[in-house]
Amino acid sequence: MLEREKILKIAQEWIGKAENDLTNAVNTLKMGKRGPTDTVCFHAQQCVEKYLKATLVWKGIDFPKTHNISELMALIPAGVCLPIENKEQDRLTEYATVTRYPGAYEPISLAEARKAVALARRVRKAARQSLPREVLRRRKR
Repeated sequence: MLEREKILKIAQEWIGKAENDLTNAVNTLKMGKRGPTDTVCFHAQQCVEKYLKATLVWKGIDFPKTHNISELMALIPAGVCLPIENKEQDRLTEYATVTRYPGAYEPISLAEARKAVALARRVRKAARQSLPREVLRRRKR
């Protein structure tokens, strides 16, 4: 397989997984107050993380195995505009590293879960605008 084809395939795989995470977050959010808001936020974080990784793969930039959104954002090239403020980056990282497990932290409100999904959608839109169409096409299995 040519290097470009390999990169294309890997970026598309990251996007496919990101889309699955967003689907999970959105569908769980539809449960309203009965739904697990920590799960909504976890999947929103995963969507953002995977879109960042897809972007990095496409740009040929290696990245560490991490859930830390700030670390990944620091690797995104200057020409790629992904709208995530520092505070949002930290909060997303918490969803993957702290609230995902039992522990002493404040419960996540439904309003916060909605904001997490809105953030994931915002990042998804910006990432998709920065990637060429060939990367966004679904691979046939």
